Amino acid sequence: MTDARGQSKIISADHVIYAFGPEMTHCKRVLPGEILVFETQDCFGGQIKTEEDTFDKVGWDRINPATGPVFIEGAEPGDTLSIEIRDIQVKDTGIMVQVPKMGALGHLIRNQKTVLVTIRNGLAHMPNDIILECRPMIGVIGVAPAQGCIPTGTPGPHGGNMDTRVITKGSTVYLPVNVPGALLALGDLHALMGDGEVLICGIETAGTVTVTTHVLKRTVLPCPVVETESAFYTIWSEESLDRATGELLERTVQLVSRATGWSIEDTIMMLSVKGNLGISQVVDPLKTVRMEIPKSLLKGKSLVI
Repeated sequence: MTDARGQSKIISADHVIYAFGPEMTHCKRVLPGEILVFETQDCFGGQIKTEEDTFDKVGWDRINPATGPVFIEGAEPGDTLSIEIRDIQVKDTGIMVQVPKMGALGHLIRNQKTVLVTIRNGLAHMPNDIILECRPMIGVIGVAPAQGCIPTGTPGPHGGNMDTRVITKGSTVYLPVNVPGALLALGDLHALMGDGEVLICGIETAGTVTVTTHVLKRTVLPCPVVETESAFYTIWSEESLDRATGELLERTVQLVSRATGWSIEDTIMMLSVKGNLGISQVVDPLKTVRMEIPKSLLKGKSLVI
């Protein structure tokens, strides 16, 4: 369906997946350049409605629904899909849960607790009379892998649950096309989340995401990439932060060297003084790290070539 003005295609939250796989059935076919509005459920699939609804009452089979997938006409294996995030709108209630033995500090949590957070005029009203400015972001955004099924709660080279704060309004996400049509799906919006997501969640909420996609023909990237106004970010996930960091740095060096023509040694030197390594999340099945490469370092050149 389209909106009242006929200018965008609506991807309903009634169409969700819980795993990315090459055999997914798309819910809509779209052309590159069309405006798409994804309606998303919260990461709990709407199962938490009151503060009495604790995490132990949530069905795991309905965790992290991603709306889609969408078939992008013209996208073929060996291409790169660019997803320009034009807008993110979140609902007026967010959810946070604390769960013993879950998250980075679960050993310190004794009791289950659910907190409903009022979101009003771009502000999140937290416990203890703390009011925080929202910065809506997308937790899950991905495409089909070439083979196998990857739960939407797990990040990887296909994207998925990267929980990376720079995936927000105004940024562009670049993901590999592994199957015809790419099969794009997204969800798990956060009104606000800190690097690490140490509790196990941010301020989880439902909402809408408006995007435009484009297909970059015969462009192959070694990892997911996010572009903002001032920087590129490379992203990688592994079972440990050490391994994720090592794999990410090798891929980043490859990309920067290819874009600039610098030697591997010179590229490493430049990244050592201008690259910014950061943690995205430490609570998913795989841990996610990112490297910021300021555009000023690249002198007008793009990492995505």
